[in-house]
Amino acid sequence: MIPRATLRLQFHKDFTFADAERLVPYMAALGISHLYASPITAARAGSLHGYDVIDPTRVNPELGGEDGLKRLADTLHRHGLGLIVDIVPNHMAASLENPWWVDVLRLGEASRYARFFDIDWEAEDPQLRGRVFLPLLGKPLHEAIAARELTVEEHEGRPSLRYYDHRLPMTGPDIDRQAYRLGWWRTANDRINWRRFFDINDLVCLRMEDAETFEAVHALTARLYAERIIEGVRVDHIDGLTDPASYCRKLRRRLDPDDPQRPYVVVEKILLKGESLPADWECDGTTGYDFMDQVSALQHDPAAEPLLATAWAKLSGRPAAFAEEEHQARREIIARSFAAPLEASVAAFERLARLDPEAGEVSRPALRRALTGMLVHFPIYRSYATATERPVRDRPYLRHGAEAAKRTGRASDAWVIDTLHRWMTEPTPDTTAIARFQQLSAPVAAKSVEDTAFYRYGRLLSRNDVGFDLDRFGSSAADFHQQMEGRRESFPHGLLATATHDHKRGEDVRARLAVLSEQPQAWIDRVTHWIEASAGLRRDGLPDKGDIAMLMQMIVGAWPLDLLLSDTAGRAAFSQRLAGWQEKALREAKLRSDWSDPDQTYETAARSFLQRLLVEEAEPDLLAEIYAFIQSIAGAGALNGLAQTVLKLTAPGVPDLYQGCDYWDFSLVDPDNRRPVDFERRRKSLDAPPTRDEALAHWRDGRLKQLVIARLLALRRGLPELFASGDYEPVPVSGPMADHVVAFLRRYRDQALLVAVPRLPLVLLTSPDALILDPAAWHGTTLMLPDALGLADMMDSAHRLAGEQIAAQTLFERLPVAVFSTSPP
Repeated sequence: MIPRATLRLQFHKDFTFADAERLVPYMAALGISHLYASPITAARAGSLHGYDVIDPTRVNPELGGEDGLKRLADTLHRHGLGLIVDIVPNHMAASLENPWWVDVLRLGEASRYARFFDIDWEAEDPQLRGRVFLPLLGKPLHEAIAARELTVEEHEGRPSLRYYDHRLPMTGPDIDRQAYRLGWWRTANDRINWRRFFDINDLVCLRMEDAETFEAVHALTARLYAERIIEGVRVDHIDGLTDPASYCRKLRRRLDPDDPQRPYVVVEKILLKGESLPADWECDGTTGYDFMDQVSALQHDPAAEPLLATAWAKLSGRPAAFAEEEHQARREIIARSFAAPLEASVAAFERLARLDPEAGEVSRPALRRALTGMLVHFPIYRSYATATERPVRDRPYLRHGAEAAKRTGRASDAWVIDTLHRWMTEPTPDTTAIARFQQLSAPVAAKSVEDTAFYRYGRLLSRNDVGFDLDRFGSSAADFHQQMEGRRESFPHGLLATATHDHKRGEDVRARLAVLSEQPQAWIDRVTHWIEASAGLRRDGLPDKGDIAMLMQMIVGAWPLDLLLSDTAGRAAFSQRLAGWQEKALREAKLRSDWSDPDQTYETAARSFLQRLLVEEAEPDLLAEIYAFIQSIAGAGALNGLAQTVLKLTAPGVPDLYQGCDYWDFSLVDPDNRRPVDFERRRKSLDAPPTRDEALAHWRDGRLKQLVIARLLALRRGLPELFASGDYEPVPVSGPMADHVVAFLRRYRDQALLVAVPRLPLVLLTSPDALILDPAAWHGTTLMLPDALGLADMMDSAHRLAGEQIAAQTLFERLPVAVFSTSPP
């Protein structure tokens, strides 16, 4: 049941199962083995992503319902493809469209579904004890009542409370005697008594540790698997669950009681600081953020990091080190978004202290400071303690968090931090407090790092993406080989992603920006000059230089390959997309604007700067200079993009193509990365593929990337055992340009595959506008194979390698990436 290659599609009301059904012949022809679907269960009306589930027991009718899903599955099966679906066990929509949630609002703790949701029914706030806090109001409750914004009405024979478009259930006419307490949305972070997904007020978390909840949420998925409509699942946000390990094992057995290892199960998990996915979770691997980070780091020159970091700090006034930016963001986010869950965690540890005779007199303020310090400095998303286990693998991370908290906190709090550390590493009489800490540390990390610090830190934006470890700016080929060998040993069937629905920048945007690490000082000089030259585009000194510098990176990185400087309409369309990114970036950074309190003056100045630069050509010489620079690195960026595609399709694991990435991907953060894809154009070029030379000559149109993908997927189809189970062997490279090649062998019995791609390619190209490597650039660089294998070029079987010592010039003379195999397609 292990997929050969997956294609991720984002379903919504404007892209349904029927739309996907029409694409199945294309997917089959490309070489995909499994469609990998975004969530398919019923979500809020009009949802563009499906993660706001309102009913996990039925297939989303907006997508075509169960009948439409079955027709899609039948079409997939006829073409030899399978289906993997994204499931959402961590949360549901806290919406009046959600019947389970409405029942809880009506009946409170008496509801059958009360224990489904992670609600603190014993909240310390007397107004919330036994009730659900609903932060729906646009003003304080007493003001809403005084303004007559709340009215009691009859609805379907029952009383209901009307607040604008909200119709809340009632058990009587008295607002104060309901199972919920209405409140001002601005107080949610301080008062909310149920666990949210991150800090989103309309997503409520579930309790998968409860057997009835687990069964209710997974019954449909299990039935679809039993009926062979689906063959596996992608588990969203696994770190939100109380016990991910037990959940994964239970999920496997629920899907297939007779053969739990048969279902394909991958989990969305961020791995940082050398962390690895625990083997005892019994899943097939992660969804691939870790690979995306590894291949990105490979394409960045580590030597550039000090120059870029120092320049960023000088230019922006922000910290040079990301760790400082992250810790500052964590403190802010804990205070502003997680005050209520922090207080609940403090209360739980206070109760634990009363059960521990060795704890001493631990005060609540001291516990709060100690927990905050641990959360600020915890190096990974969470630890994984359970009622019966304190995993050894957690200890270095817990020790790091405790030592850093002591180092940066009050000296008088050190003993409290030590007590917390002891509770987290040794058995305790109650595990509620540990569970609360673990389920708090993950969203704190995500919200602080991905949704805040990444938008504040502009050293080089290609290294700021979901799951990326910013302590590692760049890595060597040797580092990459070590990572791939580890992947081959531990999780050979995990997904390999280079783009996702969550990415901050498209895979080819990151690939182009990586080129800047090859010439860091030249880039620093250039962007500094551009900021000075654009002074006339600012309003009263706005926007800040740091925000301009990040905007310049996005313009350089995302400028479409087919957008000419003379194309006024094209520039306007590009500007519109960038403006969406810019607004999100400013508000996520929370420095000059915010989602809750947008600074219209600053945002208008920033939007005006972009508009005047890109659309109005207020500084035509500057825009021409930016455009010329983009063209000077576009070829090297595309070659990086092609190289990461080859590595994804040949490294140990299952390659995942995000929708549209079979051509160049210059998308921005969502919702830009979920725009409609021109699949018809892709189908036509696959039906009538260009020759290698034609694809190279017209590389900007994307057909070259598609051609390489199709050839490699054909290889995967022809050599399934090699890719699923083959060894991974680094190939030694010698000579003056050895650092510019990444090469390895995959071997299985008498089958072999040689892969070689250029690294840091700017100095290797014959010209900036051609994806042709200069033969003279290799200067005698050679690869040493363990033996003469008799391998043929994937593009031309007549082109074969002879001998054990292979000149790099020979490998790359026909294509700037090289794949040779014993069985070419």
